[in-house]
Amino acid sequence: MSKARSLGRFLVSTAVHIIKGVASARWRTASDAGMSTAEYAIGTVAACAFAALLYKVVTSSQILDLLSGVVSRALHVPF
Repeated sequence: MSKARSLGRFLVSTAVHIIKGVASARWRTASDAGMSTAEYAIGTVAACAFAALLYKVVTSSQILDLLSGVVSRALHVPF
């Protein structure tokens, strides 16, 4: 569980870092009308890499067991 928690923190911090970088790059210069083709390509590759990493993490056996446990406990809560 410690590895899953630290991995989750890493993914969240990475996502926040990416979002902050995009936001700061966007407001850096007012003369830019939009992203260039190279920026779109880099952003697309980064998004695909992040999606692949997230897919690998979510489909790992540890995370599936963790999610199954959470759902099982939620379904067996007494009312």
